[in-house]
Amino acid sequence: MATTIHPTAIVEAGAQLGADCEIQAYAVVTKHAVLGDAVVVHPFAVVGGDPQYLKFDRAAATGVRIGAGTVIREQVTINRSIHEGRFTVVGENCFLMAASHVGHDCEVGNQVVFSNTALLAGHVSVGDGTFLGGGAAVHQFCRIGEGVMVAGHASITRDVPHFTMVAERDDVIGFNVVGLKRRGVSRAVIAELKAAFAAVYFTVGNIREVAARQLAAGTYLSAEARRFLEFFAGGKRSFARARRAGSAENDDAE
Repeated sequence: MATTIHPTAIVEAGAQLGADCEIQAYAVVTKHAVLGDAVVVHPFAVVGGDPQYLKFDRAAATGVRIGAGTVIREQVTINRSIHEGRFTVVGENCFLMAASHVGHDCEVGNQVVFSNTALLAGHVSVGDGTFLGGGAAVHQFCRIGEGVMVAGHASITRDVPHFTMVAERDDVIGFNVVGLKRRGVSRAVIAELKAAFAAVYFTVGNIREVAARQLAAGTYLSAEARRFLEFFAGGKRSFARARRAGSAENDDAE
């Protein structure tokens, strides 16, 4: 199947389209966009538009990269970077449902799903295999880990660790067990992840320091548990909170 462009679509000169792409009616692909193979852009979506940033220099050489096999549904907007020579990135085999938004300089991994009207502000990173529920909104510079489930209408203003579920306003409500099982993660590893979660979130102290001590102790051997603990060493923002009935909340999220 060759790349097809509907007569009413706008594909600006300079846009780069891979093999077997489909640009549907009234879609816009600007000259700043680079699309991998088999990308589908549905009606009224805009890929590579200018960022919503008041100080942006429209002459800046910036862009958007879309990975192979990604589907971009109706009225999705994906804005180009604000930094010279850089790109907003959406990975391979993602599915961005209607009216979702990817702000400038975001880095979205592979096989990520945005439900309708999910919104990313600028400089957000999203790990592979994460799902964002309808109407979820993510604050600028937040990190959302790998394999995370973000509930519909959640408000995310803090970093969300790998493999967790987060709802409402930055509330971690446990692990995305269904997602872990679908990835082939064993029950033993899931149990180890739960133990690491409890050790980090329900130990008194600075959450970064607690996670670092747990990692250094060598108690947790699985790659998944170590990745969960390593997440707390990065980023500039605080971390989404966890609550447990009858326990004091570790709200020191620095």
